[in-house]
Amino acid sequence: MIDAVTIDVVSDVVCPWCYIGKRRLEAAMASVPDVKVNVRWRPYQLDPTIPAQGKDRREYMLGKFGSEDRIKQIHANIVQLGAIEGISFDFDAIKVAPNTLDAHRVIRWAASAGEDVQNRLVGILFSAYFEQGQNIGDPTILLEAAQLSGMDVSVVETLLPSDADREAVQMEIATASRMGITGVPCFLLEGKYAVMGAQESAVLADAIRQVAQEKASAEA
Repeated sequence: MIDAVTIDVVSDVVCPWCYIGKRRLEAAMASVPDVKVNVRWRPYQLDPTIPAQGKDRREYMLGKFGSEDRIKQIHANIVQLGAIEGISFDFDAIKVAPNTLDAHRVIRWAASAGEDVQNRLVGILFSAYFEQGQNIGDPTILLEAAQLSGMDVSVVETLLPSDADREAVQMEIATASRMGITGVPCFLLEGKYAVMGAQESAVLADAIRQVAQEKASAEA
């Protein structure tokens, strides 16, 4: 087993390309079984100006892209690519464009809840939003996701209504911007190498192997 490689994935849970990127990263990891990969999910907000209660998604998308035809074209492309990765995108089911700050807070807490809990939670949130049309800005939905991922729901239930880690998450997002990250997903390998966008799994696998070999050589 080659030395472990840490990948920080900067993403937003309302970014469809981030969901595709997650699946491609998992395929990449499976293709390099001799390298242990530690994945950490880092926050980013595509639109932090969305109010806490969210916005009507149809109106929001029209304001962003201008026409129904343009939106349908974008969605059709993503649906096609998602199907290849085993994702059943259902954009028609999504009624609310949520503010994702609270979701990122729960994801942050999941990092200390046990091995793979954070990764599992992120997958649950992606699926809840993109495949089931759930409002992942709703505390009830976030608590359900936390429970499904294996977190201690009583802790999340106590922390969520408070301001716990709100500023910490916002500072992390600001740090990502200062690093020059203007789009997601962004895969940061060992804090030194960045792979931008939902790259094909072969590209990610190659990056993982190269970084692992570089680490091994440096330590030797």
